Amino acid sequence: MSWVLKGPAQRFEPREWFAGPEHVELALAGDIAAVRFVEPRSLVCTVPRVMLRKGPGAHVEAVSELLFGETFEIVDVKDGHALGRCSQDRYVGWAPFDALALPGSAPTHMVTTRQALVFASPSIKAPVLMALPHGARLTGQSDGNFLALAGDGFVHRRHVEAAPANRFAAAALFMGAPYLWGGRTPDGVDCSGLVQAALAAEGISLRRDTDLQLEQGEAVEFTARTAGDLVFFPGHVGLLLADDQLCHANAHWMAVVIEPLSDVIARGSAVTGVRRF
Repeated sequence: MSWVLKGPAQRFEPREWFAGPEHVELALAGDIAAVRFVEPRSLVCTVPRVMLRKGPGAHVEAVSELLFGETFEIVDVKDGHALGRCSQDRYVGWAPFDALALPGSAPTHMVTTRQALVFASPSIKAPVLMALPHGARLTGQSDGNFLALAGDGFVHRRHVEAAPANRFAAAALFMGAPYLWGGRTPDGVDCSGLVQAALAAEGISLRRDTDLQLEQGEAVEFTARTAGDLVFFPGHVGLLLADDQLCHANAHWMAVVIEPLSDVIARGSAVTGVRRF
């Protein structure tokens, strides 16, 4: 057998690619040598929200979150957990296998409010089956004032029909949300998850972690910052609002708050970059 070296090895971000040492995805066959390659299999999340973790276990550190209706491309199953990649931001982690199922029809709607209740019948007086978070993907057909879900249940059209007008309106949905490492919803969110959801309202896809997000967008001088920019600190990020106010999910207040940018800097957080999208 002979090998052909094509030049300097390309680094594939392990948080976004299955690039070994145990799992190398088939898409990288021309870039990485492996004894065998794996081809991701698409499943879908069937619970309102579930944490993605660094390893296969319920008590392993969380890295992100998978939401109802999102596709999860898996390559391995171990100890009741699946190693996979969330289709929304290509982030890799382990999720409970029993929270996943084979996909049906492609999603037709998304929860655009803080939360959407799933009713047993098309009535606001009907029993509530579950609550779905902002960003959950749904498949269904219109039934009067409701969306009849493909599986079971009904969601009021007000909860899926009008997306936030811009990044500021989307961020406002998260005000007061508890800080949750790895969280992506108003039930609990971290700093990068908040700005990810805010910019998604304008069709802008951000990567999952702050260091990855800092590689995106247009670099802006700190003195030229303006509302709408993302301000980065070591391991942290926030959305700049008017009057130099910062909207961010942070472990200091353990919540999503708005406070003067100068207060954040005064606590010892040095600005590492400003990015414009």
